[in-house]
Amino acid sequence: MKFGGTSVGSADRIKAACDLIAAEGARRPLVAVVSAMSKITDLLLDTTRHAEGDDQAGIDRNLEQIETRHFEAAASLVPAAELHRVLGELSEIISDFRRIVNGIQMLGHRPPRAVDEAIAVGERLSALLVSEHLKSRGIAADAVNAVDVIVTDAVFNNASPVMELTREKARARLMPLLEAGRIPIVTGFNGATADGRPTTLGRGGSDFSASILAAALDASELWIWTDVDGIMTADPRLVPEARVLSEITYSEAAELAYAGAKVLHPRTLAPLVERKIPVWSKNSFAPEKPGTRIVSVLAAGNTGARAVTSMANVALVSLEPASSGVGGVHIMARALDALDRANVEVLAISSSSYRQSFCFLVRAAELEAATQAIETALALELAHGYIHAIDVDLDVGLLAVVGEGMRGFSGVAGRIFTAISRENVNIIAIAQGSSELTISIVVRRAGLEKAVRAVHAECHK
Repeated sequence: MKFGGTSVGSADRIKAACDLIAAEGARRPLVAVVSAMSKITDLLLDTTRHAEGDDQAGIDRNLEQIETRHFEAAASLVPAAELHRVLGELSEIISDFRRIVNGIQMLGHRPPRAVDEAIAVGERLSALLVSEHLKSRGIAADAVNAVDVIVTDAVFNNASPVMELTREKARARLMPLLEAGRIPIVTGFNGATADGRPTTLGRGGSDFSASILAAALDASELWIWTDVDGIMTADPRLVPEARVLSEITYSEAAELAYAGAKVLHPRTLAPLVERKIPVWSKNSFAPEKPGTRIVSVLAAGNTGARAVTSMANVALVSLEPASSGVGGVHIMARALDALDRANVEVLAISSSSYRQSFCFLVRAAELEAATQAIETALALELAHGYIHAIDVDLDVGLLAVVGEGMRGFSGVAGRIFTAISRENVNIIAIAQGSSELTISIVVRRAGLEKAVRAVHAECHK
């Protein structure tokens, strides 16, 4: 079981999470993975920025908030007889964070390795609170730091697991606890290189931690506890009639997440696919609701689109050779290589055949890194006018229609485009992979919500 930030965001939510852990832990061996309390990771990251700028007042203010929030939670979660000890252990973890922050302050910059160690403190604090509350209820539990369990590469801020080494360490550290009837409460989001340097797993990190451990331990299931009822056919804020999907495939979930839906990050699902470990996405605020089950293959009879999602904070970047003498494929290859090295995700890509121009969509937050990477990689061509200046369009949004049932099912694309055109929304670019699993459509930002509603209505008649 993995619990997100809102599911452990207060003493009351931690008690509710422990109810779920206790109930399932009484039935079968269980490992729990916990995120930091909601907003704590942002606060930790902000503190490192204050340290980089030598802002002592900002550092002290944030440290006080971090300490107060966790101390107050502990007072509600731990018996009076144990409170002094637990507050001391919380203080030790916060002192570790203070040490890292002091180092950043002295250096005047934030090394990625230091930031990774710093922002993982939130999960360490959560794991301690959850394990101590379970102990207060007579349930054997142990807080486990994932640096002792998950082995990663050395890509700080966005590490990937080394699965064979992780399998060895996870089984060595966690299986004895499980065999003794204890419940490990493991920190999400973090790990360490083979030589012990702390890392974090990037976007969707705590979910990723849980799937890594599920695969390493050959779990029968993975349950992801969040604050939503499951994976929906659309964002209910845009489409009030959206409904929860009872089942979707790994591929569908990955595509929806990639295009902005509030579901598991694509990397989360990768360790589970080979072992076909099913995943449940459930609401810890309403645990009686069935949620969504993510599986390898759906039952027969699923045709057409399953869900539609969208992203508003995106940018369309276009590149065009200045003459036919410049190879468009060569330019595209170098641009994509530069984006890969800058760790920028390309959400969609489209090209024309004759002029050999192409455009790609990135998150607005990654636009600066994307343009800098391309300008560096193509500096000579840009300086000599072999290619036109990079064109950036921020007035766009991404709409993605996803469904395994679209494969080989004629007429879906035509219905989608017709639905959008009826709303007088202009389509700027279209991308569809050969798998026919997803149709990605770039439209003007002002028409994005209208397009989402129209497509959802068309696909769920």
